[in-house]
Amino acid sequence: MSIYVKPLSIEFEYNGMPQVITPALIGDQQHAFLVDCGYAGFIPHIEKALNRHELSLSNLTGLIITHHDLDHVGSLTEIKRAHPHIRIIAHEQEAPYIDGTRTSLRLEQALATLCLLPEKEQPAAKEFICTLEMIEPSTVDQTVHDCELLPWCEGMEIIHTPGHTPGHISIYLPSSRTLIAGDAVVIENNGELGIANPQHTLDLKEAVRSVQRLLGFEIDTLICYHGGHFQGDVRSALQHLLQSYAP
Repeated sequence: MSIYVKPLSIEFEYNGMPQVITPALIGDQQHAFLVDCGYAGFIPHIEKALNRHELSLSNLTGLIITHHDLDHVGSLTEIKRAHPHIRIIAHEQEAPYIDGTRTSLRLEQALATLCLLPEKEQPAAKEFICTLEMIEPSTVDQTVHDCELLPWCEGMEIIHTPGHTPGHISIYLPSSRTLIAGDAVVIENNGELGIANPQHTLDLKEAVRSVQRLLGFEIDTLICYHGGHFQGDVRSALQHLLQSYAP
């Protein structure tokens, strides 16, 4: 059975600035899974990206969420409401934030640092807090754990890559040696790999350890949510990134 992994590059404007995110599409002749789903109101963007591969949201089997950040889960509830058959999958540690059982750690972080910001930066920070508060909770149909092998598409291995958030996951496709990194790593403007927003990463040391762990996988293709398809030697790039955080 033929397996495919497609980066879905979505270009848009956010706060007047051009942005690009890259959800990923995993599928075969029977099943299709989307990894992450953009900001609130992104259904038209996602549908357009899926249409390029002759698919739509109605064709999806599941939606895998790498972690609970507004640019990864913003459209989740809208999608589930419109297409209740889609199976929502997330790590067991991240699920309580997605379903609203626990307060978003990103919201707690933003509230805790608000008073530390210069006065001129506080209006934008308050607007960001309001945006975080408006994220709709969503049912999680299936929780996963580290090293779990999902049975679809010849096996999708869950890699727990905490640091950016406690329950962050990446997805490894052994059949094609492809890693969908989420925000475990990003592609910087210079084409090199980096840690996603290190100043806002909830546990930077843990994030670096997660990058170290990725060296244990044979990766030919790397897809980053911020940066898209990495061009180059993945192993060497990961090692270079780790060197910049060496004590």
